[in-house]
Amino acid sequence: MSSRADTVPAKGMGWRRWFFGLVLAGALVGAVLHWGEIERFGDLLKRVEPAWLLAAILFQISTYASVAAGWSAVLRRAGTPRPLRRLMRIAVTKLFADQALPSAGMGGNVLLVDQLRAIGVARGTAIAALLVSMIGYYAAYALFALAMLVLLWLHDRATPLMAGLVTMFLLVAIAIPGLALWLRHRGSAPLPPRLERIAVVRSLLDTVAAAPGDLLRDRALLARVAGFNALIFVADAATLYACLRGLGATVPFGTAFIALIMASIVVTLGPVPLGLGSFEATCIGTLRLLGIPFETAVAATIVLRVLTLWLPLIPGMALIRSAVRPHAAKHHHG
Repeated sequence: MSSRADTVPAKGMGWRRWFFGLVLAGALVGAVLHWGEIERFGDLLKRVEPAWLLAAILFQISTYASVAAGWSAVLRRAGTPRPLRRLMRIAVTKLFADQALPSAGMGGNVLLVDQLRAIGVARGTAIAALLVSMIGYYAAYALFALAMLVLLWLHDRATPLMAGLVTMFLLVAIAIPGLALWLRHRGSAPLPPRLERIAVVRSLLDTVAAAPGDLLRDRALLARVAGFNALIFVADAATLYACLRGLGATVPFGTAFIALIMASIVVTLGPVPLGLGSFEATCIGTLRLLGIPFETAVAATIVLRVLTLWLPLIPGMALIRSAVRPHAAKHHHG
């Protein structure tokens, strides 16, 4: 069993480079197309109260700490703890790739196992960290999607389209971790002949089967990781709230929460890299629906997107490029 798995890194080197290149290309294209949005950010900074802007930045930094804390909980449970600082570097690359590739938030998962192995985590434990964090992420996401729909209903702003989007998202939120757990449960059982001939499917099955089952069955661990993932959504909503308050809008936190979650769902379901256009349109439209003036909604959304996407662009690209080089060096010397 180990022979096939051990050959994956060498054989997959070209695929890894292609994947990393795709992430970087998508980010660069998005930056060029939306350079005007980045330029407007400079003008908007003059209007945002410094204290609220600082709060928004701190909320964003906390999202990377929350992602890393979830992985850290799994690694500690497996007896292989790693410094939170090193895990936060991986979190930057993962969250950046999640946004750069339109794959229902799955793009960064391709990076995670490789990066954890690069810091000395066993392959099975790294895969378990991926699966547990995936389950925790979608559990928190689904809970907040339902909470958002309830809040819209309480505001008498829920529409059939919104209910349909949430329903579609819930199906995705159940299907993705469900598929991963089903593959883990199958272990090394033979696949149907047609699927067996697909190399990617065989590789995925081998990968998922390597995760230790005791970690996936630890309900306390799953709940803890789901809690860390919930903090990510709360911090993102708090960032939008700080942007709105910094621009002079007196709004309840629920308004920012509803707009953030609705925009995130549209991006998750949509095929647009970096959520370009779709996030902004949905966030602004939802804020308008909830009574925020158009100009304020646009300005707050632009500040939010720069803080969450464009400012991390440079460190995200640099860390992804540095992630490829160790693999390339190992492959060359091997």
